[in-house]
Amino acid sequence: MHNQNPSIEQPTKKGNFWMFFIPSLLGLFLFMAPVSYNGDLTIPVAVLAKSIQAIFGDYLVGTVTAIIAFMASMSLLYRFFKPTFISNNEFLNGLFSPSPLWLAVRLVGGAAVVMTYFQFGPEAIWEENTGGLVLEGLLPTLFSVFIFAGLLLPLLLNFGLLELFGTLLSKIMRPVFNLPGRSAIDCMASWLGDGSVGILLTSKQYENKFYTQREAAVVGTTFSAVSITFSLVVLAQVELEHLFLPFYGAICLAGIVAAVIIPRIPPLSLKKDTFIDGTEPAKDADAIPAGHSSFSWGLELALTKAGQVKSAKGVFGEGVRNAIDMVFGVLPVVMGLGTIALVIAEYTSVFSILGQPFIPFLELLGIPEAVQASQTIVVGFADMFIPAILAASIDNEMTRFVIAAMSVTQLIYMSEVGALLLGSRIPVNIVELFIIFILRTLITLPVIAGVAHLIF
Repeated sequence: MHNQNPSIEQPTKKGNFWMFFIPSLLGLFLFMAPVSYNGDLTIPVAVLAKSIQAIFGDYLVGTVTAIIAFMASMSLLYRFFKPTFISNNEFLNGLFSPSPLWLAVRLVGGAAVVMTYFQFGPEAIWEENTGGLVLEGLLPTLFSVFIFAGLLLPLLLNFGLLELFGTLLSKIMRPVFNLPGRSAIDCMASWLGDGSVGILLTSKQYENKFYTQREAAVVGTTFSAVSITFSLVVLAQVELEHLFLPFYGAICLAGIVAAVIIPRIPPLSLKKDTFIDGTEPAKDADAIPAGHSSFSWGLELALTKAGQVKSAKGVFGEGVRNAIDMVFGVLPVVMGLGTIALVIAEYTSVFSILGQPFIPFLELLGIPEAVQASQTIVVGFADMFIPAILAASIDNEMTRFVIAAMSVTQLIYMSEVGALLLGSRIPVNIVELFIIFILRTLITLPVIAGVAHLIF
C-alpha cells in the first residue's frame, strides 16, 4: 500500500534501506570483489562461470552449437511463417525477428557453427584458428559468463546501487570524460571481470534511458576495458610474465589517455545527446538539490529506486530474460562475425596490407622490427589474441611488449567486443568501430612505446 501521508514515510525508508543495501552489496561482491581463484585474480561471477564450464565440460560446445543452429533456423522460419504465439509475445518477437542484416549474420553463424562442430565443408571455416577458435575457445566462456551475468545483473541495476555511485562519482566522470557518474560501474565491472559484462550493462542502461546515444557509444567503445586475467594470458603468450606490473601500468595509462581524447573527436563526438527514444535528458540531471550532500542525495535516489522493486519473482524473471536475450541473441552474432574476421585474417593479406602505413609510425617511435610489428597492428581488429600469437615469433623483447600491450588497449575486436557492440542496441556501426579502433591504435601506441623505452 502506498500512502501519501508523510508521517509514515519513515518505516518505508527503513524497509527500503535493507532492500537497497543487501542486494546491492551482493551485486558489488559478485561483480567487483577481486578474489583469488586457482592463483588468478578474478571476480566471483567469473568463478561461477568457470564452475558451469567445469560441470558441463565437454557438453558445453555441443550445447552452444545447438543454440546457434536453433536460432538461425528459427529466425529464418519466423521470417516466412510468423506464428502468432511468437508475434504476440513482445520478448519472443524481439528474439526471433532481427533486421535482414542481422538475420544474415545469424545464418552465417548457424552455418559456421554446424560446419565447425561436425568438421565438414571448407576447412578454412572450421579449422582451429578460425571457426574452431571461436567455437571451442571463446563461446563456452561467453555462454557461462552470460548466464550468470544475465541472471545477477538486476542486483546492480534494480536496487539503487548505480544511483548512489552515479551521484558520488559524477564529480570525476563529468569533467574528465563528460559522462554520467554511473558509467564508472561499467568500467569497474569490465576491468576486474570481463568486457562482455560491461557492454551488457551499458546496453541495458541505454535501453532504460540512463545513457544518451553519445554516452552509450562512448562507454561501450572506451570503457569496456580488458580484464586483468586476460592481460596475463596475452603476456604469457609473448613470454614476458615477469613484466606484469609495468605492462598493466602501460595499459591503464594508455587507456586513460584514449578515454580522455577519443570521445572528444569524431565519430563519437558527433553522436546525439538524446535517449534511445529521441527525448533530451534534463539539463541539470546531475545537480544536487539544496540541503543535500552528494552522499545523502545519492542515498535518497537509491532508496527510491529500491522501493520500486515489487517482488523477487519479478527481479528473477528479468534476470532470466537478460540471460536468454544474451545467450540466444548474441552468441550467433559472435560466431558469425568472429569466424568471418578470422578467416580474413588467416587466409588473406588484407590485414598486413592495411598495416603498411604504420611502418613509418613504428620506426618514428623507435620500435625495432617495425615491418613485422606492422603486420600485427590491424589484425587486432579481427581478434585480440592474434597479435600476441604473431608477436611470439618476434625476437625483440621490447617489440613483443609493445604489441602485446597495444593489442589489449585497442579494445575493439570483431570476434567478441565488436560483435557484442553490433549485436546490442548501442548506436555504433562497423565503419565507426573500425575508425575508433584505428584512432585508439594511433593514440595508445606512443604512450606504450614511451613506457617500453623506460623499461628496456
